[in-house]
Amino acid sequence: MTRPARSTAIRTAGHPLPSPGPAPAAAPGAAATRSVERALALLAHVCESAPTSLSACAKAVGLSPTTALRLLRTLEGLDFVSRDESGDFHPGSLSFRFGAYALGRNQMVKVAEPALQRLSAQCGESAYLGIAGRPDEAVYIAMAEGTFSIRHAGWVGRTVPVDGTAIGAALQGRTPECGYVVVRSKVEEDVTAIAAPIAWMGGIAGALNVVGPSYRLDPERTRDVGVAVAVEARTIARTLFPTHHTNEVTSR
Repeated sequence: MTRPARSTAIRTAGHPLPSPGPAPAAAPGAAATRSVERALALLAHVCESAPTSLSACAKAVGLSPTTALRLLRTLEGLDFVSRDESGDFHPGSLSFRFGAYALGRNQMVKVAEPALQRLSAQCGESAYLGIAGRPDEAVYIAMAEGTFSIRHAGWVGRTVPVDGTAIGAALQGRTPECGYVVVRSKVEEDVTAIAAPIAWMGGIAGALNVVGPSYRLDPERTRDVGVAVAVEARTIARTLFPTHHTNEVTSR
């Protein structure tokens, strides 16, 4: 049997005092949990307040600038946040992607799903619902795949540039009098996109976008698809905003 180790005592004025033991250990994982909480708090602040500076981030979550920068750099490396040329922080593409997945359950998607299915069945091409992401991007949050064997697919959660794209023009209110926008071979070669805004009196909530190979979307068929997309976009607007929808989308 092993003898217990003899304790060491510090004697003061003839009376032994127990020596101080080691400091209590932190609960397992406590430091890691605290870092995660701080990182999430920073991410929430960036998403709510972008563009935002390092000092504003640190102040908002009660951290030193050094600690905030260390966590923000980690988030930046994972593409949850990004920095512009002035050093301000913005949500990164991964934040928008996860946000898009979360939005997959929101009311707009629920209302839009029947319209997407109708467009897919009527046009045979893949139909998407998109919303504005960062100032220069749009993000797709729902879709219905086309019925053709060769079809466009798999862009839910993906961001596309606003500049020069059909969905970007629709989200920015740059829609012609016909009510829809047509853009060919912008994001992908030999692909045509046709988009229409979901407009209401408060602005533009989102846009419908039909995407397919250009060889199937000749001018006549493009016109038919464009009319169908515009009709479904107005139907969604009337459902979501029964007293505030508008059929008028002015160019700006």
